[in-house]
Amino acid sequence: MTIAPEAPTTPVLPRFLELEITRRCQLTCPTLCFVKAGPTKGHGTMAVEDWKRILSEAAALGVTKIQLIGGEATLHPGFAEIVEHALGEELKVEVFSNLVRVRCGHWTLFERPGVSLATSYYADTDEGHDEVTGRKGSHAATRANIIEALRRGIRVRVGIVDVLDGQRVEEARAELEGLGITEVHVDRVRAVGNAARGEGLPSTSELCGRCATGTAAVLADGTVTPCVIGRFMPAGQVQGTTLEQVFTSVQWQQVAASIPAARMDPCGPDCGPNDDSQSGGGTCGPASDDVFPSPAG
Repeated sequence: MTIAPEAPTTPVLPRFLELEITRRCQLTCPTLCFVKAGPTKGHGTMAVEDWKRILSEAAALGVTKIQLIGGEATLHPGFAEIVEHALGEELKVEVFSNLVRVRCGHWTLFERPGVSLATSYYADTDEGHDEVTGRKGSHAATRANIIEALRRGIRVRVGIVDVLDGQRVEEARAELEGLGITEVHVDRVRAVGNAARGEGLPSTSELCGRCATGTAAVLADGTVTPCVIGRFMPAGQVQGTTLEQVFTSVQWQQVAASIPAARMDPCGPDCGPNDDSQSGGGTCGPASDDVFPSPAG
C-alpha cells in the first residue's frame, strides 16, 4: 500500500516565483530543454491580465523576486507590460533570456533598477554552443549580447549545463569570467523534458530539494508547480483561484512534502534553485547528488 507523504502543518509561502510565460523560443535545445520549447510553440492560456493579477497577489503574499522565463520570455507579446507591472509592485525581476536577439526597447527595460538578466552558455566555440541549442549562429549572437549587457551596466548571471562529451564547459566558464561575468554556475543536465529521452516520468531525485520551500513556479497554462523543473508535480491551478489558496492547500503541502530534502544550508535570498530555463539546471544540484555546487547569490 502506498502512503502519501504527510503534509506539513504550516505552509511555507514562496519568496521567489518563476513565471513561465511562454513555450515559444528561437531555439530547440534538443538534448536538454525541459520545457520542450521551440519556434512553433504557443504562449499558453494565461492572458496578460492573468499574469498581472498573479504578480499583485505574489507581492501581497511576500514574494520579493520573480523570474520571467520560457521558452524565450521576451517573445511574449505582453512581456514589457508584465515587467512594468512587476516593477510597479516593487518586485525584483530577473529575465531569463537566451539573448539570441534583443529588441532596442528591451535594452531600455533591462537597464531599469530592479531588473537583471540571466542566460545559458554552453561552450566557447560556435560549434559547441550551437550543437546544444540546435541553431547555427546562436553562440555568436548570445556572446555579443552578453558583452552589450555588460557595456550597459546590466547585471548578468550565466548558467552552463554540461550536456555533451567534449563540450568545453570549463573553457566556456573561463571565457565568461574573462568577459567580466562574476556569476557563473556549472551544472549537469536534469532528466526532464527533452533530456528525459522518453524514459518516462521524471524522478524527484532530479530536483535540488529546495523546490516548494521558498520557491514556486506558475506555468503558461496556470499550473502551479514546486519549480519549473518540477513541472511533473502539479500542485494547483491559478486560473479560477488565487495564489494564496494554492499555497495553503493540502495538495501543495503534500507535493512539497514529497520532495527529498536538500543536504546543505538554505540558499541565499538571491538564489533560485532552478533558474536555468533553457538548460534544465540551476544554481543548486539535485538532492540525489553526493556533492552540491555552491549556490550563487
